[in-house]
Amino acid sequence: MLSSIGIPGLILILVIALIIFGPSKLPEIGRAFGNTLKEFKKATNDLISNDKEENTNSEEKNKLVALEKSEKTGN
Repeated sequence: MLSSIGIPGLILILVIALIIFGPSKLPEIGRAFGNTLKEFKKATNDLISNDKEENTNSEEKNKLVALEKSEKTGN
């Protein structure tokens, strides 16, 4: 998505942001944007790890059920 913007487009966006918000607000906006990206990444990683954990738990339950069935049929 951002690959189609290019360097001149990014420079233009930064200049427009500088004109609109002024030099004193840009660091605050950058910090807020960085924190937002950090929280988004953290939430995404949490979702991925929870999904992997659920898959692992599900596989373990399936193995236990299969083991119990084999023990019942073996007796």
